[in-house]
Amino acid sequence: MKKKILISTGGSGGHVIPATIFYEQLKNEFDVFLVTDKRGFKFLNLDKYKLTIINTPKLTGNLFLLPLNLFGLLFSMIKSLFFLKKNGIEVLISTGGYMSLPICMAAKFFRIKIYLFEPNMVLGRVNSIFLRYTEKIFCYSNEIINFPKKYLSKILLIDSLLRKEFYSFTSKNNNEIKNEINLLIIGGSQGAEAFDNKLKKSIISLSKKYKLNVSQQTSFQNKKNLEDFYSQNNISYQLFNFEENILKLISNANLCITRAGASTLSELTYLNIPFLAIPYPFAKDNHQFQNALFYKNKNCCWILKQDELNEDVLENNLINIIQNKDDYLSKKRSMRNFSSKNTWQNTNQKLISVINEN
Repeated sequence: MKKKILISTGGSGGHVIPATIFYEQLKNEFDVFLVTDKRGFKFLNLDKYKLTIINTPKLTGNLFLLPLNLFGLLFSMIKSLFFLKKNGIEVLISTGGYMSLPICMAAKFFRIKIYLFEPNMVLGRVNSIFLRYTEKIFCYSNEIINFPKKYLSKILLIDSLLRKEFYSFTSKNNNEIKNEINLLIIGGSQGAEAFDNKLKKSIISLSKKYKLNVSQQTSFQNKKNLEDFYSQNNISYQLFNFEENILKLISNANLCITRAGASTLSELTYLNIPFLAIPYPFAKDNHQFQNALFYKNKNCCWILKQDELNEDVLENNLINIIQNKDDYLSKKRSMRNFSSKNTWQNTNQKLISVINEN
C-alpha cells in the first residue's frame, strides 16, 4: 500500500506553485493529498488534485478580532485533526505560511512525520516554530538567515523547484539585446501597484529608443488604466494577472523587471532571462531582498530597492543594462552554470529517497 502524504499550502502563488510541484513529483510513488485555504484555492486546477480547503484566519494585531480569530484557528485545527485521521495521513509536507499552522499542529498531535519547505533566504516564522519537530526542511541554501545552528543538520538542499514543463523548454533568447526589447514585468501573484505607477516614464523613454514589447502583470483593478497608457503611447503590450502557465511569457522575454519571490527568481534563472529585481519592501523579515541578494551574489541579476525607485533612476538602470552587453551576457552565463544540474529526475529521486528512508 502506498504511503499517504499530505501537502499543505495556501495564500499566495509563491506558496501554492511549489506545493503543486511537490504533488507532481510524488504522486506516482505515493498517495498524495493537497490542502489549501480559500486564498490559495484560486491558483489551483481542481481537476488535477485531491484537494481540500481548510481555511486559516490571520492572527492580526486587532485586539477586537483576536478572540474570533483564535476561535477560527481552533476550528481549523479540529478540522485538520479529523482530516488527518480520516485519510490515514503518514507524512505532511508544509510549504510554510500562517495557513500551515493548524495542519502542522494537528500533525504533531498525531506524531505524523513533518517535512518543511523553505525557499526563501530568511527562515519563515511558522517554519521556525516547527523546525524542532521536522524530519527535514527542504531548502535552496544552507545559509538561511535566522536559521538556528543546532538544526542545521535538518537542512536538505534541493535544486529550485520548477514546474515540469520548464525542463522540456529551451529558451530562444540566447543572444544579447539588440534593437528589440521584450520586457516582462512581474509584480507577483497579487500584482504590484508600485510597478503600475512608477515604471511609466521609463517605459515611454525606452519605447522611443528601441522597439519595445511589454508583458506586464497587474491587478484587475488597474488593468484599464494600463490599457489606456500603452494604447495612447503606441506601445505593444500584453497584460495578465496571475498566469498559471507563465512559461511562454518568460521565454519570450529578454529582460525582466520583477519582485523577488523565490519561485519567480528560480524560473527566470533557469530560463536564463536576466532580471532587475525590485524586492517588495514590506515582505516579512525583508525576505524578498535576501532572495534577490542570493542571485546577485551569483552574478545572475541586478537589484534596485523600492525606496530608491524613481523614474530617472529606473531609466538609467535599464539603459545601463541594455548598453552594457558584456555584463548582460555574463549574467546569462552565470544563470546557465547555476541551473546546469537542475533536472526533474534529480529532484524526484532526492524527494522520494528522503521520504522513504524515514
